[in-house]
Amino acid sequence: MLVKLEYFLTVKSIYNLLKVYMVLFFLCFSTLLFSQKKVIKKFTTTAKKLHISTKGLDDFVFENSDSEFIEIFLYAENPNKQHIVVAEKNSETEIKFKIPIFKSEAVVFRKYITKRLKRARAIVKIPKNMELTVFGESINITSKSYHGDLRIFIEKGMVRLDTIQQNLELKMYAGNLYGVLKKTNLKIVSKVGEIEIDAVFHQKKYQEKEISTTKEVSIITIKGNIFLTHQ
Repeated sequence: MLVKLEYFLTVKSIYNLLKVYMVLFFLCFSTLLFSQKKVIKKFTTTAKKLHISTKGLDDFVFENSDSEFIEIFLYAENPNKQHIVVAEKNSETEIKFKIPIFKSEAVVFRKYITKRLKRARAIVKIPKNMELTVFGESINITSKSYHGDLRIFIEKGMVRLDTIQQNLELKMYAGNLYGVLKKTNLKIVSKVGEIEIDAVFHQKKYQEKEISTTKEVSIITIKGNIFLTHQ
């Protein structure tokens, strides 16, 4: 009876040890194989309007370029090849990102690393005064005080615009918007979300008129929260 018990304990210990080694193996394997990949594209264009689709991204950052070049940096935690697609249409430049979805037949493999493989972000440097339109679904967007007209249309996400330098049109279903205002004509509609201007809360609608400027900022959202301050 004692011999059988010792045998059972030994087998169980070996089995538990193997489980630990398997977990460690897959974690180490995923770290080595699926480190962040980087794709870079740099080009010039005569177009004055730039359209960017953020489909496939988790985070998107745009900032002013110190040159005449548009520079794109794509970072993705995915073993497959990623692509930055640029096209010229009707005097407009369009940018899209192709990030293939990784699939594995190993259930344990997916359990530990699938979520990491979906992470992707892009940084785009844009010459000043180009009109930029950004489209997206669920996306976090950051602007480093971009000097140019902005149009942003997303379903939901976090939008940080720093100082809003020129005209802005923003529409989103849900999320949070943060920004700093300089002399502007302002119109905000948020049916359900909060509107906070200089730490003062407003309900559903807010407007400002500034006769000394033609700059327009229009923000429309259903469930979005708006947090703005004046410079």
